[in-house]
Amino acid sequence: MTCKEIMETIEAAYPVKYALDWDNVGLLAGRDDKDVKCIYIALDATDETVDAAIREQADMLVTHHPLIFGGLKRIHNRDFVGRRLLRLIGNDISYYAMHTNYDVCRMGRLAGEKMGFLNPRVLEVTCEEEKEMGIGEIADLPSEMTLEEFSQAVKGAFRLEHVRVFGEPGKKVSRVAVCPGSGKSAIRPAIAKGADVLVTGDIGHHEGIDCVAQGLAVIDAGHYGVEHIFIGNVKEFLSEKLDGIRIVAEPVSNPFHIV
Repeated sequence: MTCKEIMETIEAAYPVKYALDWDNVGLLAGRDDKDVKCIYIALDATDETVDAAIREQADMLVTHHPLIFGGLKRIHNRDFVGRRLLRLIGNDISYYAMHTNYDVCRMGRLAGEKMGFLNPRVLEVTCEEEKEMGIGEIADLPSEMTLEEFSQAVKGAFRLEHVRVFGEPGKKVSRVAVCPGSGKSAIRPAIAKGADVLVTGDIGHHEGIDCVAQGLAVIDAGHYGVEHIFIGNVKEFLSEKLDGIRIVAEPVSNPFHIV
């Protein structure tokens, strides 16, 4: 099966038209006519990821975050992005990113499923066709719990050792918003839709205390902490759709450690 045929399979489920305007998705490097026998899936195209894809003799690398966001004027080995692109192209690995199109079509709903959401709604609507679609989800929990109890539930749902919590541990929460990845832009819609707590990542000191002042608790589970679910979900999707192709998922491992 060629890279182009695999791209068509991916884009039938996650059309690139749903990507946000600032994003950069699709085939970012390599050949669409490449014959693919092995696909490596990761969240980011780091040096370690590129090394692993080469070791696995992958023909195609699929990541969530694009390695290339803005325009490139040069590609050479003196720049970390250039080095990675040179290694991918030099090893004839086609590189594909599925970012906010995946977020809109699947990520929020998947995160909600992990947390047991019932009757979820889109948190931040980015398009309306037959139904509302967008970033994140909001839903009512089956039963009210304290912020401390829910924080522990989030840790279990995403297999995390720790989360950062803004808000009183005893605060009662029943309406929950989730925005995998960087969630600063989700604060306003979460408050507008009456969420008691927002689960997301990349929340700074000022955003956190300002949320609490407006009645919104925040569980910062980390950008990677929530979005790593992409890896296993896309492996499952491709394994179901593609016959005779080896699918390798990068092991889940936070890109930092706490000392």
